[in-house]
Amino acid sequence: MIDIQQRLASQGVHTVLAQFTDMHGVAKGKYVPLAKLPELIETGAGFAGPSIWGTALPRTGARAEYYARADAGRIQPMPWMPGYARAVCSGYVDGEPFDACPRQVLQRATARLAERGWLLNTGIEPEFFLLKHEAGQWRPADDADRLDKPSYDLKSLPRQAGFLHALHDALARCGLDVLQLDHEDAHGQYEVNFAFDEALASADHLMLFKLAAQALAEERGMVFSMMPKPFANQPGSGLHFHLSLWDSSGRCAFAPASQGGGDLLSPLGRQFLAGVLAHSPALCALAAPTVNSYKRLVVGESLSGTSWAPAYIAHGPNNRTATLRTLPGRFEWRLPDASANPYLATAALIAAGLDGVDRGLDPGPDCTEDLFRLSPREIRERGYGLLPQSLEQAVDALAADAVVRGALGDTLAGEFIRLKRMEWVEFARHVSGWELQRYAATF
Repeated sequence: MIDIQQRLASQGVHTVLAQFTDMHGVAKGKYVPLAKLPELIETGAGFAGPSIWGTALPRTGARAEYYARADAGRIQPMPWMPGYARAVCSGYVDGEPFDACPRQVLQRATARLAERGWLLNTGIEPEFFLLKHEAGQWRPADDADRLDKPSYDLKSLPRQAGFLHALHDALARCGLDVLQLDHEDAHGQYEVNFAFDEALASADHLMLFKLAAQALAEERGMVFSMMPKPFANQPGSGLHFHLSLWDSSGRCAFAPASQGGGDLLSPLGRQFLAGVLAHSPALCALAAPTVNSYKRLVVGESLSGTSWAPAYIAHGPNNRTATLRTLPGRFEWRLPDASANPYLATAALIAAGLDGVDRGLDPGPDCTEDLFRLSPREIRERGYGLLPQSLEQAVDALAADAVVRGALGDTLAGEFIRLKRMEWVEFARHVSGWELQRYAATF
C-alpha cells in the first residue's frame, strides 16, 4: 500500500475518489485524502447505508454502515481532474462482503465461472447523447446536427472533435484501449468502442467512462446523457455487450472446433446463448431498467429508418435485428440500453448462460431474416417471442425467474423489484402533456 501511495503522490495526487456504484448504475462516493489510502483499502470509507439505493440497510446498529473498500488494483489518477485518483470500491457491511453491492454481485457471478475454469470477456459499447437544456426543452447540443440519417456524419462529428479527443485522451491515459468513436444514428448521439476485457474490469471501465464523459461535457456547457431514448422519433442509445468465454488454457470456449464447418459457435457457446434467450424476459428488467427503456425496445420506423433495438427473442449470424447477434467465437447481446447497470446486467447474463449450459439447452435455428420487416403474423408463425414491452412486464418476468433473481441475491432482487414497481406506478399516475393536449378540451 505504501508503494501505491508513493506512486500516486509522485503523480501529483493529493485526493482519492472512493467510488462505488449503486443499484441504478450511478457512480457514488466521497473524497479521501491520499494519506488515508491504507484505511480505504483495509477498511473502506463509511457511508450511511440507508442513503444508498437498493441496500435495504437499517438506520441503526452495525449494519447501518456501508463501507466502500478500495480494490488496490483499481486505483489510478483521473487526467481530467489533476490531483485526484479514482479508487474502484466494493461494498462491505459489518466486516463482510455486502450481498447487495452490484460489484459484489458480479464478483460472485465471475467466481461461478472460475469454479469451472472459465473467464468471461466482454466488450461494452456505450452510446450516448450530448444535449443542452434551453427554455424548458432538451435538444442536441449541436444545433446544426440535423441530417435525416446522421450515422457516421463527418459534418457534425468534427464539431464535437474537442470533446471526443479529450475523452479519448483521458480514457487512453487511464489504460483503456479505445478502438473508435463515431456519430450514431440520432441527432446529438455518439458511440465509443473499447477493446474487450475480463467482465469485472469491463464494468469498472464503463463507470470510468461515465465519470470522464460527464465531467468533460459539463466543462463545455453540455449535458452527457445515457437516457435510453430522449427523442421519440429517433433511435435510442444501446449498451451492446460482445461476449466470449475462455478456458484456463487461453482457448476460446465459444469458438467452434472447425473454422470451416459454417458454425459460428461451439456447442457450449450455443448452450450458453440458449440460456440467455430463455431468460430474456427477466434479463430485460436489468438490461432495460427504466420506463423510458421501453420506448427503445419497439419495432417501428425512426427518422433514420430503423430503431436498431431488438423487440423479438431470436438469434442469428450478424443479424442486428435480433436480440443476440452471433459472430465467430462470440455473440453480441443487443438488448441492454445505456441506462443499464453493467455489474447487474453482466451478472444476470452469466447466470442465464450457465443455466443454458447446465440444462443443455438448444437455441433453435438461426434467424437470417430482417425481423423489422416481418409482420406480426409472420413473427408468430416463426415462433419468436416478444420482449417485454413495458417496465412493468419486465419486472414481473424478473419476479417469476428464480435463476436471474438468484444471481442478484435476495436483498438486491427484492429491492430492485420493489423500487422498479414504484417507478412504474409513478409513471402510470403521471399526467403528461400528451394527455392534456388530447383530452383536456375533448369531452
